[in-house]
Amino acid sequence: MKTFRRFVWIVVLLLASVLPASVATAERYFELPIDWTGTLNGAPFRIRVPENWNGTLLVFAHGYGRWPEPAVAPPPIPVEEQLLALGYAMAGSAFRNPGMSIKEGIQNTLALTGYFRGHVGSPDRVILWGFSMGGLITQASIEKYPGIYDAGIPMCATSAGMTKAGDWYLTPMLAYDAAFGWPEAWGSVGDVRDDLVFDDDVAPVLMPQLMNPANYGLFEFIRLVSDLPAASFYPPIGNVAGAMFFATEGRAEMEVRAGGPPFQNVGHVYTLSEDEIDYLNGLGVDAEGLLATMNAQTEIEAWRPARHYMERYADLSGKIKRPVLSVHTTADGICPVFMESAYRETVAAAGQEDMLVQVYTDGVGHCAFTPQQILDVFAAMEYWLDTGTPPDDSFFAGEGFLSGYEPLPWPQPVQ
Repeated sequence: MKTFRRFVWIVVLLLASVLPASVATAERYFELPIDWTGTLNGAPFRIRVPENWNGTLLVFAHGYGRWPEPAVAPPPIPVEEQLLALGYAMAGSAFRNPGMSIKEGIQNTLALTGYFRGHVGSPDRVILWGFSMGGLITQASIEKYPGIYDAGIPMCATSAGMTKAGDWYLTPMLAYDAAFGWPEAWGSVGDVRDDLVFDDDVAPVLMPQLMNPANYGLFEFIRLVSDLPAASFYPPIGNVAGAMFFATEGRAEMEVRAGGPPFQNVGHVYTLSEDEIDYLNGLGVDAEGLLATMNAQTEIEAWRPARHYMERYADLSGKIKRPVLSVHTTADGICPVFMESAYRETVAAAGQEDMLVQVYTDGVGHCAFTPQQILDVFAAMEYWLDTGTPPDDSFFAGEGFLSGYEPLPWPQPVQ
């Protein structure tokens, strides 16, 4: 029965893709199809509307990008051609500057949605979605503008919000410091150098250490104390480098945006299980000694104005009034899956858990979703919006979805 219901909704979406555009009730001002590019509020954008538009607009928020400022075009949207073939209109902004542009992403995405309504037509519904940083933009926007967006699909998002996530990123930084020593040229663990560049400053130090087999035990210490998955930590996926990127260059950029260091670890106690300590000792690592070194540095305090900046633009209240379907891989070393536990707690504390469905895949790496998984998620959201009933496991019975999976709890400070 569950498989049949999922099949029915996929058929509905496919039928919608071949019906004439006049079937959609969305008001439109131009003949279809449309493929527009331009610049809005300093941000390049692209809008595409197929001839068989089904009335739904998908607004995509992209993830972290390092392209030259300003970008000349928004990055490509995943499975864009497949979604267009199903009849969806697509819109995406490059945001007005690159990097950790959460504030700008919220503002430019909102402006683009309004531009679509005013210049292309009025959609029947608007679904906001995004990957990684774009997932956090999706979560923040669905809280702020429930009258604009009808639903949100954050994928591989920084779901804990940036202050919690940034506090957590101190963990691999301190673990690296304990294991190898923090280079003075990088600034300090609590306040990295403002112009730190990963490729020029960090990678030449980090990568030879990572490639040296004698350092395996030390990197295992960093991984285990940070609760990062082994499957995506080492090359060829190598999320250890990605985590260190955001802990160094990414953090430097956030400090500049916020006007100072916004993250802290006061009161945190870093721990390992007895089994993990025994395992590391077997690799020749003094795990307890390294933990003691980390726990001697739990006095890092944020600069209050900088933390307030992060709280204002990059934290979540959980007060969602529209359906949110979050998707995460279980082996994500950039935005660890336990960020979803923090998001669930935040939404539950706001009394809005009925508005949240969380699903997980067995993908290895950050945002490692298959095209079919993304299409299945959209089919599930359409069902939710059409019926008012949250989708159950029958929509996620395909390849790679994990029924009943529960991520680890958020690693709260131990007082």
